[in-house]
Amino acid sequence: MNQREFDIVIVGGGLVGASLALALAGKWRVALLERALPLLPAALPQDWDNRIFAISPGSQAFLASLGAWPPLRAGCIREMDVRGDAGGRIHFDALELASEQLAATVENRGLQARLWQALQGQVELLAPASLHAVQFDAEHVSLTLADGACIQARLAVAADGANSWLREQAGIAFARQPYEQQGVVANFSCQRPHGDIARQWFGHDGILAWLPLPGNRISMVWSTGNQHATELLGLAPELLAARVAAAGGHGLGAFAPLCPAAGFPLSLGRAERSIGRRLALVGDAAHTVHPLAGQGVNLGFGDARVLAELLNAKPGRDPGDAMLLQRYARSRAEEVLLMQTVCDGLQKLFASPDPVLGRVRNMGLQLTDALGPLKRTLMRQAFR
Repeated sequence: MNQREFDIVIVGGGLVGASLALALAGKWRVALLERALPLLPAALPQDWDNRIFAISPGSQAFLASLGAWPPLRAGCIREMDVRGDAGGRIHFDALELASEQLAATVENRGLQARLWQALQGQVELLAPASLHAVQFDAEHVSLTLADGACIQARLAVAADGANSWLREQAGIAFARQPYEQQGVVANFSCQRPHGDIARQWFGHDGILAWLPLPGNRISMVWSTGNQHATELLGLAPELLAARVAAAGGHGLGAFAPLCPAAGFPLSLGRAERSIGRRLALVGDAAHTVHPLAGQGVNLGFGDARVLAELLNAKPGRDPGDAMLLQRYARSRAEEVLLMQTVCDGLQKLFASPDPVLGRVRNMGLQLTDALGPLKRTLMRQAFR
């Protein structure tokens, strides 16, 4: 069978991999491999996906530059109300940053469909496709698909998630620290308007977040211990809706379910390095974070943007050049480490039953809320 040649092959067509492929289109010969068939906007179901992301302004600007923003349906976070477990509280408002919003809320499959629509005719889309073997040589990466087809490229990009096959084949270790928690997600209609306010509670049973969706709808993420998560996932949809509404003090009135709930295990994950021989890791293949700050996908879009900028700056250069890949790794190291450290530290701080730490964390929320310059600095870092 003939071997097909490309400059860059991206393994994984999720949000991060698809955005990277789109950013490279036109300047490089790109192949995008994805295990599932692409879902285009015309085929989107009417019900709401239970995987909702808060997309930062920076990520929105990146997607807009690719012609992939806005998606068909998006909510808006103008304010954020965060409450501790013993009276602590901090409030963020986009007006403090002279902005219209802190973030936009979008459903995974809606944004995925928007990206795949923009990709049509721009790169070589291989889907459904799965890999059987890979070989990293001095000049090329050779990939063999399950159907026997062969692909050769000068750079491979692993965008195939936290359980990355390509990363494993390259021999790059991935340190995983389980939180012994699950993120339970579901969407609900609410009796009263949410006012474009995201609400979050740090409590003894985990971290509960309500994210505003268009209309009187919210998306819930409850990061909680495995036993409690199993209990929540075992409830009938109407009972879960009542439990979630009560956990937030019925601030938005009664809830009604819009989709089945789902749960996924939470962990802190770090690849020992984000590059290899003619290989770059992006998104969850390189790093995972606790969802309490909603920054996982934004870190992934940051990876895609930086890697694309470095590659597109000199489109005639060898895309797998070791010096170029080292620049990518250095460029992303600080932001990723900072976000992982902050999210991990907050998770541990609020998970501790120590009463002294309890007072400290709630006083910290109150103090940060009162110190305007400090709060605005925090906001610019979290919502950039």
